[in-house]
Amino acid sequence: MPPAERPRSRASATVRAVRPVPQVRAAGAAVEAWGSAHGTSRRDEFPWRHTRDPWAVLVSETLAQQTQLSRVVPAYHRFLDRFPTPATCAASPLGDVLRAWEGMGYNRRARNLHVTAREVVDRHGGAVPDDLDALLALPGVGPYTARAVLAFAFGRDVGVVDTNAGRVLARAVAGRPVRPAEAQGLVDAMVPPGRGWSFGQALLDLGATVCTSRAPDCPACPLRRRCRWALAGRPDPDPARGSAGVSVAQSRFAGSDRQGRGRLIAALRAGPVGADAVAAAAGWADDPARADRVLRGLEAEGLVVRDGHGAARLP
Repeated sequence: MPPAERPRSRASATVRAVRPVPQVRAAGAAVEAWGSAHGTSRRDEFPWRHTRDPWAVLVSETLAQQTQLSRVVPAYHRFLDRFPTPATCAASPLGDVLRAWEGMGYNRRARNLHVTAREVVDRHGGAVPDDLDALLALPGVGPYTARAVLAFAFGRDVGVVDTNAGRVLARAVAGRPVRPAEAQGLVDAMVPPGRGWSFGQALLDLGATVCTSRAPDCPACPLRRRCRWALAGRPDPDPARGSAGVSVAQSRFAGSDRQGRGRLIAALRAGPVGADAVAAAAGWADDPARADRVLRGLEAEGLVVRDGHGAARLP
Protein backbone atom coordinates (compact mmCIF):
# COMPACT_ATOMS: atom_id res chain seq x y z
CA MET A 1 0.00 0.00 0.00
CA PRO A 2 1.55 3.28 -1.04
CA PRO A 3 1.83 5.84 1.72
CA ALA A 4 0.29 9.27 1.63
CA GLU A 5 2.62 11.46 -0.36
CA ARG A 6 4.68 13.85 1.73
CA PRO A 7 6.46 17.03 0.57
CA ARG A 8 8.47 16.34 -2.53
CA SER A 9 12.08 15.34 -2.32
CA ARG A 10 14.57 14.22 -4.91
CA ALA A 11 15.96 11.87 -2.30
CA SER A 12 19.21 10.13 -3.04
CA ALA A 13 21.95 8.97 -0.69
CA THR A 14 25.03 6.84 -0.54
CA VAL A 15 24.49 3.32 0.75
CA ARG A 16 28.02 2.75 2.02
CA ALA A 17 27.05 3.50 5.61
CA VAL A 18 24.66 0.52 5.55
CA ARG A 19 26.32 -2.17 3.44
CA PRO A 20 28.87 -2.39 0.67
CA VAL A 21 27.20 -1.84 -2.68
CA PRO A 22 27.90 -5.40 -3.99
CA GLN A 23 25.95 -6.88 -1.06
CA VAL A 24 23.06 -4.52 -1.65
CA ARG A 25 23.03 -5.45 -5.31
CA ALA A 26 23.09 -9.14 -4.41
CA ALA A 27 20.04 -8.61 -2.21
CA GLY A 28 18.26 -6.91 -5.08
CA ALA A 29 19.08 -9.75 -7.45
CA ALA A 30 17.71 -12.26 -4.93
CA VAL A 31 14.46 -10.32 -4.59
CA GLU A 32 14.03 -9.99 -8.35
CA ALA A 33 14.75 -13.70 -8.92
CA TRP A 34 12.21 -14.63 -6.25
CA GLY A 35 9.60 -12.43 -7.88
CA SER A 36 10.29 -13.75 -11.35
CA ALA A 37 10.03 -17.34 -10.13
CA HIS A 38 6.80 -17.14 -8.16
CA GLY A 39 6.40 -14.03 -6.07
CA THR A 40 4.61 -11.58 -8.34
CA SER A 41 2.08 -14.18 -9.51
CA ARG A 42 0.58 -14.03 -6.03
CA ARG A 43 -0.88 -10.60 -6.77
CA ASP A 44 -1.16 -10.86 -10.53
CA GLU A 45 -4.90 -10.26 -10.32
CA PHE A 46 -4.27 -6.54 -10.00
CA PRO A 47 -5.10 -5.04 -13.42
CA TRP A 48 -2.41 -2.35 -13.28
CA ARG A 49 0.16 -5.16 -13.43
CA HIS A 50 -0.87 -5.70 -17.05
CA THR A 51 -0.43 -2.20 -18.43
CA ARG A 52 2.45 0.13 -19.17
CA ASP A 53 0.14 3.08 -19.86
CA PRO A 54 1.61 5.89 -17.71
CA TRP A 55 -1.82 7.45 -17.07
CA ALA A 56 -3.27 4.14 -15.90
CA VAL A 57 -0.25 3.57 -13.65
CA LEU A 58 -0.57 7.09 -12.23
CA VAL A 59 -4.29 6.55 -11.57
CA SER A 60 -3.63 3.20 -9.86
CA GLU A 61 -0.92 4.62 -7.64
CA THR A 62 -3.07 7.59 -6.65
CA LEU A 63 -6.03 5.37 -5.86
CA ALA A 64 -3.87 3.03 -3.79
CA GLN A 65 -2.52 5.63 -1.40
CA GLN A 66 -3.51 4.55 2.14
CA THR A 67 -6.08 2.15 0.67
CA GLN A 68 -6.37 -1.65 0.58
CA LEU A 69 -5.66 -2.84 -2.94
CA SER A 70 -8.74 -5.07 -3.04
CA ARG A 71 -10.84 -1.90 -2.83
CA VAL A 72 -8.85 -0.22 -5.57
CA VAL A 73 -9.60 -2.74 -8.34
CA PRO A 74 -13.26 -1.79 -9.04
CA ALA A 75 -12.50 1.91 -8.64
CA TYR A 76 -9.56 1.60 -11.06
CA HIS A 77 -11.79 0.10 -13.76
CA ARG A 78 -14.58 2.59 -13.11
CA PHE A 79 -12.28 5.61 -13.20
CA LEU A 80 -10.42 4.62 -16.36
CA ASP A 81 -13.65 3.69 -18.14
CA ARG A 82 -14.80 7.26 -17.49
CA PHE A 83 -11.41 8.96 -17.96
CA PRO A 84 -9.17 6.79 -20.16
CA THR A 85 -6.69 9.60 -20.84
CA PRO A 86 -5.43 12.73 -19.11
CA ALA A 87 -7.30 14.77 -21.74
CA THR A 88 -10.70 13.25 -20.91
CA CYS A 89 -10.10 13.89 -17.21
CA ALA A 90 -8.87 17.44 -17.79
CA ALA A 91 -11.87 18.30 -19.93
CA SER A 92 -14.37 17.23 -17.26
CA PRO A 93 -15.49 19.27 -14.25
CA LEU A 94 -14.07 18.29 -10.90
CA GLY A 95 -17.52 17.20 -9.80
CA ASP A 96 -17.50 14.40 -12.37
CA VAL A 97 -14.09 13.27 -11.18
CA LEU A 98 -15.31 13.22 -7.58
CA ARG A 99 -18.30 11.12 -8.62
CA ALA A 100 -16.03 8.61 -10.32
CA TRP A 101 -13.99 8.55 -7.11
CA GLU A 102 -16.96 7.31 -5.08
CA GLY A 103 -16.10 4.93 -2.25
CA MET A 104 -12.38 5.72 -2.18
CA GLY A 105 -12.20 8.49 0.43
CA TYR A 106 -9.40 11.05 0.71
CA ASN A 107 -11.09 13.14 -1.97
CA ARG A 108 -8.12 15.50 -2.17
CA ARG A 109 -6.48 12.77 -4.23
CA ALA A 110 -9.22 13.08 -6.84
CA ARG A 111 -8.77 16.85 -6.95
CA ASN A 112 -5.00 16.48 -7.28
CA LEU A 113 -5.41 13.96 -10.09
CA HIS A 114 -7.78 16.32 -11.90
CA VAL A 115 -5.32 19.22 -11.62
CA THR A 116 -2.50 16.91 -12.68
CA ALA A 117 -4.46 15.88 -15.78
CA ARG A 118 -4.85 19.54 -16.73
CA GLU A 119 -1.16 20.21 -16.26
CA VAL A 120 -0.26 17.13 -18.30
CA VAL A 121 -2.43 18.46 -21.12
CA ASP A 122 -1.27 22.07 -20.84
CA ARG A 123 2.44 21.49 -20.28
CA HIS A 124 3.21 18.03 -21.66
CA GLY A 125 0.99 17.68 -24.70
CA GLY A 126 -1.35 15.24 -22.97
CA ALA A 127 1.37 12.66 -22.22
CA VAL A 128 2.44 11.83 -18.68
CA PRO A 129 6.11 12.88 -18.51
CA ASP A 130 8.91 10.35 -18.15
CA ASP A 131 11.22 12.67 -16.22
CA LEU A 132 11.51 12.63 -12.42
CA ASP A 133 11.59 16.39 -11.98
CA ALA A 134 8.58 16.87 -14.25
CA LEU A 135 6.63 14.19 -12.39
CA LEU A 136 7.49 15.69 -9.01
CA ALA A 137 6.19 19.05 -10.22
CA LEU A 138 2.70 17.61 -10.73
CA PRO A 139 0.16 18.26 -7.93
CA GLY A 140 -0.03 15.48 -5.36
CA VAL A 141 2.82 13.51 -6.97
CA GLY A 142 5.50 12.82 -4.40
CA PRO A 143 8.66 10.71 -4.40
CA TYR A 144 6.90 7.35 -4.28
CA THR A 145 4.36 8.02 -7.03
CA ALA A 146 6.90 9.67 -9.33
CA ARG A 147 9.26 6.73 -9.11
CA ALA A 148 6.44 4.21 -9.39
CA VAL A 149 5.44 5.77 -12.71
CA LEU A 150 9.04 5.68 -13.92
CA ALA A 151 9.52 2.04 -12.89
CA PHE A 152 6.12 0.55 -13.69
CA ALA A 153 5.16 2.55 -16.80
CA PHE A 154 8.53 3.39 -18.34
CA GLY A 155 10.62 0.49 -17.00
CA ARG A 156 13.29 2.72 -15.51
CA ASP A 157 15.84 1.29 -13.10
CA VAL A 158 14.64 3.24 -10.08
CA GLY A 159 13.44 1.84 -6.78
CA VAL A 160 10.17 2.58 -5.04
CA VAL A 161 9.66 2.78 -1.29
CA ASP A 162 6.17 2.15 0.04
CA THR A 163 5.08 0.62 3.35
CA ASN A 164 5.90 -2.91 2.20
CA ALA A 165 9.25 -2.07 0.63
CA GLY A 166 10.17 0.05 3.65
CA ARG A 167 9.83 -2.95 5.97
CA VAL A 168 12.15 -5.06 3.81
CA LEU A 169 14.75 -2.31 3.61
CA ALA A 170 14.76 -1.62 7.34
CA ARG A 171 14.74 -5.25 8.45
CA ALA A 172 16.74 -7.14 5.87
CA VAL A 173 19.10 -4.63 4.30
CA ALA A 174 19.80 -2.06 7.02
CA GLY A 175 18.86 -3.90 10.21
CA ARG A 176 17.69 -0.59 11.68
CA PRO A 177 15.31 2.26 10.87
CA VAL A 178 16.43 4.30 7.87
CA ARG A 179 15.68 7.86 6.84
CA PRO A 180 13.95 8.60 3.51
CA ALA A 181 17.09 9.63 1.61
CA GLU A 182 18.99 6.57 2.81
CA ALA A 183 16.09 4.25 1.97
CA GLN A 184 15.90 5.67 -1.53
CA GLY A 185 19.62 5.23 -2.02
CA LEU A 186 19.43 1.63 -0.83
CA VAL A 187 16.56 0.62 -3.06
CA ASP A 188 18.04 2.35 -6.10
CA ALA A 189 21.27 0.41 -5.57
CA MET A 190 19.32 -2.85 -5.34
CA VAL A 191 17.69 -2.61 -8.78
CA PRO A 192 19.25 -5.14 -11.18
CA PRO A 193 20.12 -3.39 -14.46
CA GLY A 194 17.24 -3.50 -16.91
CA ARG A 195 14.88 -5.06 -14.35
CA GLY A 196 13.26 -1.99 -12.81
CA TRP A 197 9.68 -3.19 -13.38
CA SER A 198 10.10 -6.78 -12.20
CA PHE A 199 12.30 -5.84 -9.24
CA GLY A 200 9.89 -3.16 -8.07
CA GLN A 201 6.90 -5.48 -8.22
CA ALA A 202 8.84 -8.25 -6.47
CA LEU A 203 9.97 -5.97 -3.64
CA LEU A 204 6.44 -4.70 -3.02
CA ASP A 205 5.12 -8.27 -3.10
CA LEU A 206 7.82 -9.50 -0.73
CA GLY A 207 6.77 -6.96 1.88
CA ALA A 208 3.06 -7.58 1.31
CA THR A 209 3.09 -11.38 1.41
CA VAL A 210 6.23 -12.51 3.27
CA CYS A 211 7.89 -9.69 5.23
CA THR A 212 4.57 -8.68 6.73
CA SER A 213 4.01 -6.32 9.61
CA ARG A 214 2.88 -8.72 12.33
CA ALA A 215 3.85 -12.24 11.29
CA PRO A 216 6.76 -12.26 8.82
CA ASP A 217 7.31 -15.63 7.15
CA CYS A 218 11.08 -15.63 7.39
CA PRO A 219 11.60 -19.23 6.09
CA ALA A 220 9.93 -18.22 2.81
CA CYS A 221 11.99 -15.06 2.35
CA PRO A 222 14.67 -14.96 -0.37
CA LEU A 223 16.73 -12.72 1.96
CA ARG A 224 16.55 -15.04 4.98
CA ARG A 225 20.29 -15.85 4.89
CA ARG A 226 21.31 -12.20 4.68
CA CYS A 227 18.56 -10.44 6.67
CA ARG A 228 20.23 -8.44 9.42
CA TRP A 229 17.17 -8.45 11.66
CA ALA A 230 16.58 -12.21 11.33
CA LEU A 231 20.26 -13.05 11.83
CA ALA A 232 20.19 -11.02 15.05
CA GLY A 233 17.23 -13.07 16.32
CA ARG A 234 14.52 -10.53 15.40
CA PRO A 235 15.07 -8.38 18.51
CA ASP A 236 12.72 -5.66 19.67
CA PRO A 237 12.11 -3.01 18.61
CA ASP A 238 11.29 -4.01 15.06
CA PRO A 239 13.58 -1.84 12.87
CA ALA A 240 10.65 -1.22 10.52
CA ARG A 241 8.97 0.84 13.23
CA GLY A 242 9.43 4.49 12.35
CA SER A 243 11.48 3.70 9.27
CA ALA A 244 11.10 5.47 5.94
CA GLY A 245 7.98 4.58 3.98
CA VAL A 246 6.42 2.50 6.77
CA SER A 247 2.94 3.76 7.59
CA VAL A 248 1.93 4.64 11.12
CA ALA A 249 -1.49 3.98 12.61
CA GLN A 250 -4.09 6.47 11.45
CA SER A 251 -6.24 8.43 13.83
CA ARG A 252 -9.70 7.08 14.63
CA PHE A 253 -12.08 7.53 11.69
CA ALA A 254 -15.43 7.11 13.44
CA GLY A 255 -16.63 10.47 14.68
CA SER A 256 -13.76 12.36 13.02
CA ASP A 257 -13.92 15.34 10.70
CA ARG A 258 -12.73 12.98 7.96
CA GLN A 259 -15.90 10.97 8.38
CA GLY A 260 -18.04 14.10 8.16
CA ARG A 261 -16.17 15.26 5.06
CA GLY A 262 -16.80 11.92 3.43
CA ARG A 263 -20.48 12.00 4.28
CA LEU A 264 -20.86 15.48 2.82
CA ILE A 265 -19.11 14.58 -0.43
CA ALA A 266 -21.22 11.41 -0.67
CA ALA A 267 -24.40 13.44 -0.26
CA LEU A 268 -23.24 15.99 -2.82
CA ARG A 269 -22.62 13.27 -5.39
CA ALA A 270 -26.40 12.84 -5.49
CA GLY A 271 -27.05 16.56 -5.93
CA PRO A 272 -26.89 19.95 -4.18
CA VAL A 273 -27.41 20.14 -0.43
CA GLY A 274 -29.25 23.13 0.99
CA ALA A 275 -27.76 25.20 3.78
CA ASP A 276 -30.31 23.85 6.26
CA ALA A 277 -29.44 20.24 5.39
CA VAL A 278 -25.63 20.40 5.64
CA ALA A 279 -25.43 19.36 9.30
CA ALA A 280 -27.62 16.29 8.77
CA ALA A 281 -25.70 15.34 5.60
CA ALA A 282 -22.45 15.45 7.58
CA GLY A 283 -23.98 13.26 10.29
CA TRP A 284 -23.98 16.03 12.90
CA ALA A 285 -27.56 17.25 12.95
CA ASP A 286 -27.03 18.46 16.53
CA ASP A 287 -23.78 20.29 15.74
CA PRO A 288 -24.32 22.61 12.76
CA ALA A 289 -21.29 24.71 13.68
CA ARG A 290 -18.98 21.74 13.22
CA ALA A 291 -20.65 20.80 9.94
CA ASP A 292 -20.27 24.37 8.67
CA ARG A 293 -16.59 24.41 9.65
CA VAL A 294 -15.97 21.19 7.73
CA LEU A 295 -17.95 22.48 4.76
CA ARG A 296 -15.88 25.67 4.72
CA GLY A 297 -12.74 23.53 4.69
CA LEU A 298 -14.00 21.59 1.67
CA GLU A 299 -14.89 24.85 -0.02
CA ALA A 300 -11.41 26.28 0.62
CA GLU A 301 -9.89 23.19 -1.00
CA GLY A 302 -12.03 23.61 -4.09
CA LEU A 303 -13.96 20.38 -3.48
CA VAL A 304 -17.28 22.17 -2.88
CA VAL A 305 -18.88 25.39 -4.09
CA ARG A 306 -21.80 27.29 -2.56
CA ASP A 307 -24.38 29.51 -4.17
CA GLY A 308 -25.75 32.79 -2.86
CA HIS A 309 -28.24 30.98 -0.65
CA GLY A 310 -25.60 28.78 0.98
CA ALA A 311 -26.53 25.60 -0.87
CA ALA A 312 -23.52 23.39 -1.53
CA ARG A 313 -22.71 21.38 -4.65
CA LEU A 314 -19.78 19.68 -6.32
CA PRO A 315 -17.75 21.89 -8.68
